[in-house]
Amino acid sequence: MIGLGTYAYFWQHSERAVTPLSLIGAFEDTRAQSVDLFQICDYAPLTTMSDAELRDAARAARDLGLTIELGTKGIVPEHLDHFLRLADVFDARLVRSMLFGPDSRPALAEAETWLLSSMRAFESAGVTLALETYEQVATDELVGLIERVGSPHLGICLDPANVVARLENPRTCVEQTAALTRNVHVKDFAFDRQPGWVGFTYSGTTMGSGLHDYAHLTATVRPRERGINEIVEHWLPWQGDADTTIRTERDWTRITLEQLRSTP
Repeated sequence: MIGLGTYAYFWQHSERAVTPLSLIGAFEDTRAQSVDLFQICDYAPLTTMSDAELRDAARAARDLGLTIELGTKGIVPEHLDHFLRLADVFDARLVRSMLFGPDSRPALAEAETWLLSSMRAFESAGVTLALETYEQVATDELVGLIERVGSPHLGICLDPANVVARLENPRTCVEQTAALTRNVHVKDFAFDRQPGWVGFTYSGTTMGSGLHDYAHLTATVRPRERGINEIVEHWLPWQGDADTTIRTERDWTRITLEQLRSTP
């Protein structure tokens, strides 16, 4: 299933917007684009919402016919327990996270212990935990960790854009993780020369215009065939003013959706 995530609404949610978009507003906009899936990923207000606000958001998603996934950072067991409870509120069947959180950077051995202590609850709830490929940990080490834990409800959220910061090749990352992938983050990326030709900026770009060989990803991972959700997000730099930035963000979403819908 093709979905949108909060990173596709990064600037629309931002305080730089004249009227920042609410979570329910993003749900409504998602449905208006004929998309049935939304991933609430690294959305800071989610952790401070009251029980009533959470129930209202979950009810809005259900009324709109949206499937919800969640996303956070870190694997401290108590933190994962909290997001498992949030998953129950939203009827979410996937939580995306990363090994490192704001206040935790576990070594691989400690991460394995934490995951082993958490996965039974995820399995009982029927919720998958998908750990994102990221520059914090080498892809082969992340794969090895997941294989050692050995839970059918533990896998990878594949975002090959991130691993470039470790000087890893995105295509290699895709091939290393294909069998364990449970979720895909969809965005294109490119290098641009900085002014004066002194270095590069690595950031997002319009889908299909950058370095991401998405056809290779789909052929290798086979997300549609395997029922793996593809979540649209962006790395959009600030465009100088709110109107231009938000208009560009919406254009990138439209273009990405069109490309995903036009390919098998």
